[in-house]
Amino acid sequence: MIDHIGIAVQNQPASKSFYLKALAPLGIGIVMEVPRAESGLPYDSTGFGADGKPFFWIGEGRTDRPVHLAFAADSRAQVDAFYAAAIAAGARDNGPPGIRPDYHPSYYGAFVIDPNGINLEAVCHRPDG
Repeated sequence: MIDHIGIAVQNQPASKSFYLKALAPLGIGIVMEVPRAESGLPYDSTGFGADGKPFFWIGEGRTDRPVHLAFAADSRAQVDAFYAAAIAAGARDNGPPGIRPDYHPSYYGAFVIDPNGINLEAVCHRPDG
């Protein structure tokens, strides 16, 4: 898990729909939404998270800066489910689920490129998967 990160997206409603579907297998959903009128920012923000804590924020803005974001998974099955859900939601493959021994012997990850061009990953570090 990460504490939080915020990224700019090209289309807030489409991106919100994508992440809602792609992150569901990891138990991540919308925790908080902050309208521009409340935040003073020039865009609405959506906070995704779990257990009442938002740790992944999206807001419409510049998307010309590359981002890599890895979400922690509790099992290899969750990594597989993330990959399948993300592809079904419109992501492009950037590395199917599997062991990545270059990182360490138990590193099981899957990579996709989301509709904004962002490199997303789900990873399980547990040797028993």
